Amino acid sequence: MSMRRVLPVLLLLHAPAPLANGTVGVRPLVSAPSASGAKPHDAEAPTAPETRDVLLRRWVARVALAQVRKQDAAWHPDQRDCAGLIRFAFRSAYKQVAAERLSTPLWRDGRGRPSDFADAEVLLQHSFQFLGRDDATRESLRTGDLLAFRQEQDAGPIFHLMLVVRPEDRAHAPARVVYHPGEKGAAVRTGVLHHLATEAPLEWRPVPQNASFLGFFRFKEWMS
Repeated sequence: MSMRRVLPVLLLLHAPAPLANGTVGVRPLVSAPSASGAKPHDAEAPTAPETRDVLLRRWVARVALAQVRKQDAAWHPDQRDCAGLIRFAFRSAYKQVAAERLSTPLWRDGRGRPSDFADAEVLLQHSFQFLGRDDATRESLRTGDLLAFRQEQDAGPIFHLMLVVRPEDRAHAPARVVYHPGEKGAAVRTGVLHHLATEAPLEWRPVPQNASFLGFFRFKEWMS
């Protein structure tokens, strides 16, 4: 089920600051040449090819953060909620890096069968692996991991997901969360993960003391 109540945004409305290379918290896929046309210094030595895992995570970050600035027309308006952002970012990343994987659906439905659609609850149950709920797990998160919450409402429980974007250069940029609040027409929002854990209302803090916090999760295909 998507989130139909606007989350508190007192500290999650900060847009990510652009880096010097023009990206937002992630490295470019290819190093740009210098103004003189010379190769970058570190390009003089051969480097190992980047793994599919690295490229997929980088594209997930790019796609998710791009939705903060302007939601992509390819992301259907009827699927713009917290789970929809996850599905769109992952599918877009695979389309760029490993299109052959999309010959079968990325997700599983409520019965565990391949499916192009899964809501927040079903994504957690069948496509993502629980990692933990403690501070140590939070510090080990990588781009593409999720924060999951379950809020009890009169009409039943509502699940909400936030996507982690952790820059490759951890020394110069903090880990962020990116999420859609679920309300029709709402903007995608982002904020610093550490601030969420220390300054948000308790029901939205990713900490063990919060009974509404289900934990941190990782896409099962990325567990190895």
